[in-house]
Amino acid sequence: MSLLTVENLTLQFDTDEGRITAVENVSFAINSGEVLGLVGESGSGKSVTAKSLMQLNPENSVYSPESNIQLELESGTVDVLSLKKSQEMVVVRGGAISMIFQEPMASFAPAITIGGQMVEQLLIHTSMSKKEAAALSVEMLERVGINEAAKRFNQYAFELSGGMRQRAMIAMALSTKPKLLIADEPTTALDVTIQLQVLDLMKDLVAEFGMAILFITHDLGVIAQVADRVAVMYLGGIVESGPVAEVLRSPSHPYTKGLINALPKIDALDEPLTPIPGDIPSPLERPPGCVFHTRCPEVIADRCNATVPTRTEVAKGHDASCFALEVKEKAA
Repeated sequence: MSLLTVENLTLQFDTDEGRITAVENVSFAINSGEVLGLVGESGSGKSVTAKSLMQLNPENSVYSPESNIQLELESGTVDVLSLKKSQEMVVVRGGAISMIFQEPMASFAPAITIGGQMVEQLLIHTSMSKKEAAALSVEMLERVGINEAAKRFNQYAFELSGGMRQRAMIAMALSTKPKLLIADEPTTALDVTIQLQVLDLMKDLVAEFGMAILFITHDLGVIAQVADRVAVMYLGGIVESGPVAEVLRSPSHPYTKGLINALPKIDALDEPLTPIPGDIPSPLERPPGCVFHTRCPEVIADRCNATVPTRTEVAKGHDASCFALEVKEKAA
């Protein structure tokens, strides 16, 4: 049984311009001890999907009746979207699920020390004493590569550099040893050597505690290094998913191919980059049919712009949503 199961997740926001769809019919599962990579351009719905797992989206969020998020714990199954009160949310917010946010400065209270915030969450979610919580917090700060961790423990977020704040936030998220860690672009502000330390630490914790990770990034190189499976998102939907090696070596959806082709080629540095043409549409102007058809090089006239494609199995555990795959199957 999967640790987390997401089925038919559709999320809309009520705005002054009307109700807009941010996530549409998203389904995936994560097992204990597994790293699932979630990739796509900015505006694809990655962070919104992740925040849904902890009900962290704003009050104007509207989940469809079909949306279902189930978290399997030793104490039983938690229906995440049925949780309403703040007290009920404790089980998923910082308890069984922790999240590393993109912007660390916005995640720390400016008037409380880094150590004070780390200790507070440990006192809420564990049975540790204040002394034990402080000792573990300093240890976690050291494990993410922060020098003079005991000194940083007593400092405020504004006293740390951007990269150090990012590492401190990672340490805080990991200190409760959650069942699921949501890592939203966790290494963006870090230099390459610290990135490696952080990625190695995450892999160690997965092995040590059987923790699962939902790793959100636009960096396919990072995904290739840390993820077991990958799901590719575009304009609120998953267009391709499967084992990371299979998807990166044999991409099936034109969008996945475009992301891979846009990467610099080490053996051909003089060649120009190949960007995906056009821009990702606004959620206010979602294209009909396949939402990628306005930028797709393999578009099928009068079909892709009218009908939403269903998932097609490409290989075991590897599927993609594209009408071009059906045409290739028939031709074969």
